[in-house]
Amino acid sequence: MLLTVGVELAAGGPAFSQPAVPDISKLLADARSLQQQYKESEALAKYEQVLKQAPGHYEALWQASVLSVHIGSRYTDETRKAAYFAAARLYSTRALVVKSEGAESNYAEALALVNQATLLSSRGRLVAYKEMKPFVFKAVDKAPKWADAWQLLGRWHYRVDHYNLLERFYSQVFLGGMPGSASTPKAIEALSKAHELEPKKIQFCYDLARVYLNHGQRTRASSVLQEAAQLTPVTSEELEMSRRCRVMLIQLNKKMLKQLHHKVKKTL
Repeated sequence: MLLTVGVELAAGGPAFSQPAVPDISKLLADARSLQQQYKESEALAKYEQVLKQAPGHYEALWQASVLSVHIGSRYTDETRKAAYFAAARLYSTRALVVKSEGAESNYAEALALVNQATLLSSRGRLVAYKEMKPFVFKAVDKAPKWADAWQLLGRWHYRVDHYNLLERFYSQVFLGGMPGSASTPKAIEALSKAHELEPKKIQFCYDLARVYLNHGQRTRASSVLQEAAQLTPVTSEELEMSRRCRVMLIQLNKKMLKQLHHKVKKTL
């Protein structure tokens, strides 16, 4: 028996065989496939395997950043959220080092910033929105047909345009001024573009309808919400967005019906 083992060792037999290192192209293909199946945690693990072999792999870096944000946002526990968002920021920063002008790296950085901001103080949130501006604008500029980038830009426009008086004062005095060029019409334009590029994404319908409603454009909001009602949710997040859209549509229809009754009474 000892002789047999010795022969195997000498010949580099199974006793000392090293586990095969997965091929990067295979890992990437697996990661993309898992994403299409909405298995984001498994996809993230595959991209992290790629990064162990190739720390500067651009696609793996920005995808790992975006996935970390998606996964982290599902947790209610702030410690876990913070850990995922911090990881997302590290990945996006590394992606920017690899490709500073890339649409994906800039989008990932903006997304990580805005999600980290949800866990920060009021000052931290204002700093994050100021810092994310060049990244989200560059993402749209470099990839004008990327719906997710347009959605993030629309959200940025709307949030900054709706700073309250204290937020505006603090930005002017302590942050060197408000982030320029933000406006609700531009938010609507960006969110409409996202919806136009991916009309079957319920989240885009929800965001656009909310802004329409808050801007007093009820007919347009109703139209978008009716579109959302025709979509079939796939993930639990989409199911929740679909529910919210239905609630908004019911409430909006009630308001519009009430207004119609009021107008009819006036004419009688």
